[in-house]
Amino acid sequence: MTGKSDRWQAWVLGIAIFVMGGCGIAYEYTLSKVSSDLLGNSVRQWAVVIAVMLFFMGVGAEIQQRLPDRWLIDILAGSQTLLALLGGFGPLFLIQTFSFYPMNFGLVHYGLISVCGLLIGLEIPLITRLNETFMPTMRKNIGKVLRMDYAGALLGGLFWTFMLIPQFSISETALILSLITLAGLLLCVWIFREQARWAGCWMATIIIAMGLSVFGFLRSGDWALDAEQSLYRDHVVYSATSPYQRIVLTESRSGSLRCYINGHLQFSEEDEYIYHELLTHPPMALATKRERVLILGGGDGLALREILKYPEVRQVTLVDLDPFMTTMAREQPEVARLNDGSLSDERVSLKTIPAEGTGEKVPISVPDRSERFLGTDVKLPEVELVHLDASRYVAEAKGEGRFDVIILDFPDPSAPGLAKLYGLSFYGQLHALLAPGGVMIQQSTSPWHAREAFTCIGRTMAAADFSVVPLHANVPSFGDWGWWMAIPKSAGSAEALEKSLHSIVGFDVPTRYINLETLRASLVFAPGSLETTSDDITTLNHPAIFRHYLNAWQTSP
Repeated sequence: MTGKSDRWQAWVLGIAIFVMGGCGIAYEYTLSKVSSDLLGNSVRQWAVVIAVMLFFMGVGAEIQQRLPDRWLIDILAGSQTLLALLGGFGPLFLIQTFSFYPMNFGLVHYGLISVCGLLIGLEIPLITRLNETFMPTMRKNIGKVLRMDYAGALLGGLFWTFMLIPQFSISETALILSLITLAGLLLCVWIFREQARWAGCWMATIIIAMGLSVFGFLRSGDWALDAEQSLYRDHVVYSATSPYQRIVLTESRSGSLRCYINGHLQFSEEDEYIYHELLTHPPMALATKRERVLILGGGDGLALREILKYPEVRQVTLVDLDPFMTTMAREQPEVARLNDGSLSDERVSLKTIPAEGTGEKVPISVPDRSERFLGTDVKLPEVELVHLDASRYVAEAKGEGRFDVIILDFPDPSAPGLAKLYGLSFYGQLHALLAPGGVMIQQSTSPWHAREAFTCIGRTMAAADFSVVPLHANVPSFGDWGWWMAIPKSAGSAEALEKSLHSIVGFDVPTRYINLETLRASLVFAPGSLETTSDDITTLNHPAIFRHYLNAWQTSP
């Protein structure tokens, strides 16, 4: 009977190791993502958070040496219950602190991840000591514990990446992990209750903690929204967390809409037309043809709104990584009003290419209704919506044909992962996609606040065999903002491109900001305003644009 009981206890202990290993790595991921969402610079935040947690895991492993054997189950129950509550409610606590007590955020942030790291560090040594009862040989004992812990970490990482984050908010994800931790702990304490001094108290405590986690899960959305509202001056009308970013829409008392991504302003209804008209109309005016247009980024549909004004356009391919953004642009009434329904207009035959890369095109709106609007002789444009990383799309688009206009509407290069979209190899691939007489334009951050980053973009495009010309304009929400226009060097020099811009006689579509005067003004830079101290370019091995951008915005007033 005793042997059967021992086998059962050993089996449950293996499950506990597996669960704790999976939840431990998932807590690290969760706290890292919260840090990157709140503070930006995701690579730095992930690296620092995980490094600090690993250090304190070592501290926890050192502390356990001083803990007596007779208290192992009780210490395990207490430490894991505390970890479940801190890890589960940690994201909400960090969001609240960042919103209401920003001056204390650093202390709370690193205090929380340090304590969580310490508690995770207690797990393996405590369980190894418990497992000595069933497997006294050190070699086999350590092998089993580490094997189960690493297997749990693998499953936990995959579960967090492919199941939790795509389906739940970060605060809900943390509370689900809390419930899993507590459920595994409850089973463990129950099985080893005879070895615990306060088994009944611990089981009651764990059940109460599970109730708190369930309550927190049900209320987390409201709590997070209340905290998030304090970060914005205007009323939050929509918020969503995708696997890639946090999207928030606010609306002022006057009805003006603003969109934020990871806390940074993406566009403001009050002046977005300045940005999007300069992004789209100059290249459309210069291209010898404008039948096929490629928009990389621009999931809000605002650049597409401007492109669809041209009757010559026959096909637009819009590539945006995040389906949450394009869904918002299509389904949120406030955004659909702003982009004139460019992603949901029944005059447009809207199709999507799944991210799996199958190439299958699935209609997601009503069929083409050209006849209803313009008669049978007029073919309206087809919009292809591709949810894929832009660099992957461009690399695989060799058989897709060539584009008359390419518009790059990417986020600023605020992370190393975005630097590749401003790099030499990427521009080289785009070069091959331009049709004869084609024109490309890249949004290029601020030439005033980030001069080195702005000029680095131009140098990199030139190194990819483009002739380039800079443009800029004052967008009140952002300040002085810039773009680089480009044509292949084989089609003309930079001087010829600038001369062509000056020779534009007008725009064929209605605009609010851009005209001949504002276009020519955008080509004028103050003497010396583009002088730089660097001559580097961005490559996959050397993401210079990220370093320049980071230095600029960290030191800007």
